[in-house]
Amino acid sequence: MRKTILLGALLAIATSGMAQDNHSYGAGDDDFKSLYEEITKLKKHNDMFNVYFNYAASGQISQDANKDWGTRFANKQLRIEIKGNLTDKLYYRLRHRLNKANGAQNEDNFAKATDIMMVGYKFNDKLKIEAGKMCQIWGGFEFDENPMYIYQYSDMVDNMDNFMAGVVFSCKPIPTQELALEVSNANNNKFSTEYGSNPVSLETDGPRQLEASKNPLTYIANWNGSFFDNKLLTRWSWGIQTQAQHKYSRMLVLGQQLNLPKIQLYFDYMGALDGLDRLKIASSEATAVPAHPGESYFSDVLYNSFITKMNWQFAPQWNLMLKGMYETASVTKIEQMKDYRKSYAYMGS
Repeated sequence: MRKTILLGALLAIATSGMAQDNHSYGAGDDDFKSLYEEITKLKKHNDMFNVYFNYAASGQISQDANKDWGTRFANKQLRIEIKGNLTDKLYYRLRHRLNKANGAQNEDNFAKATDIMMVGYKFNDKLKIEAGKMCQIWGGFEFDENPMYIYQYSDMVDNMDNFMAGVVFSCKPIPTQELALEVSNANNNKFSTEYGSNPVSLETDGPRQLEASKNPLTYIANWNGSFFDNKLLTRWSWGIQTQAQHKYSRMLVLGQQLNLPKIQLYFDYMGALDGLDRLKIASSEATAVPAHPGESYFSDVLYNSFITKMNWQFAPQWNLMLKGMYETASVTKIEQMKDYRKSYAYMGS
């Protein structure tokens, strides 16, 4: 499917108590004064309670696969965030969206609207632990970028479900290198809610009944590196997610960014081999395989995404953004679905 999107306007407002950072590891922080400080010219006496309000909207003129054009205005982000440092070691963070469902999910008992509700403890400058609902530490620069600055995500990131309850342990052996390990839930909901009451996987030799795993967990190892005085940055990860009994999703992310005074350029590779189609892109687009009654999902699905983005400050107060994406999907063990999907996107502002 080919879809052309023209972004006519992007409105982004951030009212913050201290800073608006990215949602994962390696993100910058403490870059902005609060609106309160700017207006009253008074400084905060502590950093225990900071409030953020974030809003982004856009106007779009788009062409669908039938070459029909349509126009709309849409809210992209509407969220409130509260965070702070209770002591020099203990901190917390809450981020809640005002335009998503507030019903508690039946696995983690958090609402989908709650992206983050976590507490963290810094043992020292090298070691810390965080627990609660958080963004999984998949790495990559598109994945880690502040959603306020994203015009359009890649298909892979757009279809990922990555705010999960769990625990993260991170270590900085030296200031420029961070290693992190995470164990989290694989889903917000229980198996029957995610996949239906009688789901099957579509295998080479026919459909196979799916059964819930007793330990539906995700395990991720993450590395964030900085080299040459922050001119070269890396965000790499590898992880495995338990989808069902004997069904796992394996994912590799390799993100690197060139960070020069006037040009910032990143290139991400994201690859996922799903024993059970986690992203559900292939399963939702299946046309070459006979339909099966009930919920059915492909097994052994390979997704690849290549994403690059450049920001160039070519003159004072001016920035040029260019972004390109190329993605593929393949059901590796069903002949008519091998390499069935290739998509690309490009945009500028």
